[in-house]
Amino acid sequence: MKRYLIAGLLIWIPLVITFWVLRGIVTTMDQLVTPMLPGDWRPEIWLGTAVPGTGLIVTAVVVMVSGVLVSNLIGQRLLLCWEALLARIPIVKTLYGGVKQVSDTLFAPGGQAFRKALLVQYPRLGTWTIAFQAGVPSGELANQLAGDYLSVYVPTTPNPTSGFLIMVPRSEVIELHMSVDEALKYVISMGVVGPDLIDPSDPSAVQAGTAQP
Repeated sequence: MKRYLIAGLLIWIPLVITFWVLRGIVTTMDQLVTPMLPGDWRPEIWLGTAVPGTGLIVTAVVVMVSGVLVSNLIGQRLLLCWEALLARIPIVKTLYGGVKQVSDTLFAPGGQAFRKALLVQYPRLGTWTIAFQAGVPSGELANQLAGDYLSVYVPTTPNPTSGFLIMVPRSEVIELHMSVDEALKYVISMGVVGPDLIDPSDPSAVQAGTAQP
């Protein structure tokens, strides 16, 4: 009976957690976005009942349309004017500027931020942990640090959204061939779900392991 119980749990636990997370995302988006829609556009008005996922669908459409609009010259000029207007508002310019700088760094097509999994010695020499490359120190930090350093984000387990930013000499960092997704799975699972073994001598395997969608 114990064996059957464990086998059943291994089937249902991933399904329940996945459903719970997706349901939370859909519910949150519905609560945030649906009230902003005009009355005639709400599903409960023209269908007579609420439609789960409306907020998520509307958000995806708005983001896609915004991307199309700013992909041409006119849209880019309008975006620059909008950002110039926001830059004149004292508190807003600080918040917007900081968030935009971070988002541009993370999602830039050619950027390397959080696209490489690393091994670093943390919190002391001789103990190793998985980390992610966040960039390189710049400005005053670069002037104060002698040598070639990397800015590295060390996530906590099992919640990788919190962690520590440390600056480590590049020579003391080991770059892993595993993908960022595999490294995150390893962190979230507290080391239970190990990454696949990749042969560094196989270029195709290394490229597949480090490629990101």
